[in-house]
Amino acid sequence: MARTDSDMTQGSIWRHLLQFSIPMAIGLLFQQLYNTVDTVVVGQFVGQQAQAAVGSTGPVINTVVGFCAGLATGASVVISQRYGAHDQAGLGKAVHTTITVTFLLSLVATLIGQVIIDPMLRFMKTPDDVFAESHCYLSIYFSGISGILFYNIGSGILRAVGDSRRPLVFLVISALLNTALDLMFVLLLGMGVDGVAYATILSQIVSALLILLMLTREKGGYGIRWRQLCIDRQSLSSILRIGLPSSIQSAITSFSNVFVQSYINAFGSACMAGYGIYNKVDAFALIPVQTISMSSTTFVGQNWGAKQPGRARKGVRTATVMSLAATMTLGFLVFALARPLLGFFSPEEEVVAYGERFIRIVTPFYVTICFNQIYAGALRGVGDATMPTVIMLASFVVFRQIYLAVTKALGAGFVAVALAYPMGWIMCSTLLLIRYSGSVLAKSAAASA
Repeated sequence: MARTDSDMTQGSIWRHLLQFSIPMAIGLLFQQLYNTVDTVVVGQFVGQQAQAAVGSTGPVINTVVGFCAGLATGASVVISQRYGAHDQAGLGKAVHTTITVTFLLSLVATLIGQVIIDPMLRFMKTPDDVFAESHCYLSIYFSGISGILFYNIGSGILRAVGDSRRPLVFLVISALLNTALDLMFVLLLGMGVDGVAYATILSQIVSALLILLMLTREKGGYGIRWRQLCIDRQSLSSILRIGLPSSIQSAITSFSNVFVQSYINAFGSACMAGYGIYNKVDAFALIPVQTISMSSTTFVGQNWGAKQPGRARKGVRTATVMSLAATMTLGFLVFALARPLLGFFSPEEEVVAYGERFIRIVTPFYVTICFNQIYAGALRGVGDATMPTVIMLASFVVFRQIYLAVTKALGAGFVAVALAYPMGWIMCSTLLLIRYSGSVLAKSAAASA
């Protein structure tokens, strides 16, 4: 069998980043199809309230999933460093520790998810005409949350060793299954919001089973040997040191989006639905910068482990240029084609009009995201996860909430709420640029030049 991992410590930098990013970009594209298909199906065949219900649940789901995803981030960095250092024994311990902890996290996430549904929906001031369907969607989703957790962990293990192709194959299968189940449950069986929720969790479980089966059959040092499942203290400590700050950042940032959602909900179900479909378009447009950022983390991790800081820094510069070019191109297309793109999600004029207003206000600021994503990814690649987390929390949570509170007190309306995200992006990019310039990576690379 041909090798599917990738040694990034030698060869063309931009080619490594591109070859690694493209399969991940396609993978994220299909991953976005999960909720996107849900949103399209309920918008076209169920109604505005159902679309608002599905679209507004993201912050609640991401609060739980985001926290657990920090484990995948920490594990990916530790595994990539041990892989780059050719530490086969340490690599195996890290993989088996990661899988064991994921089992425990799945149980906790399922329980916590069910407990927080009603409090979170009330906290977001979810309108009465949307509340019941939002509750149903979340209840079903959290009952099957282990699927997305195991898929994320499995794909994180593979990305750490440079394999972004096999997770893509499984994700494509899962996304196509989700689309078929959505149409069957909603159109043929008339299950509404419940149907799209069941379609989502069943598809995610399939993707998790596929990736776990593949890792079980893998003969390399990163394959799963179920009898060797354990919690290695050194591996767990390293994973938590890097992953826990990322977990806290993701969870708190997602929870802060609950506040933002509450401001959106105050404008009614049409605005909620419009904001929901804008988020779907936004998610697709930002796929390149996300995948290039993940590529830079793996690239920096491997080269840092191989004691090549100069090459690692060149990778950061290359990743920044690539992300800017891709994001500016897609941002322009989204801005120019806003109305037809949004019309694909909903036939209702008021919903589309709200979505278009969000796009017109936010997309010009997309370029600022490139800097905070690439620099944060690079810093995590050398094991510096704490400061990026602090900076992102300060920018995306503290600053954003202060901004929203002040604008509300001043009586500002829709435009001020929509600008909450860009203002946070600008602050975060500025602070991360300062941190990266003084980081051990920048200093080591300069010293070796």
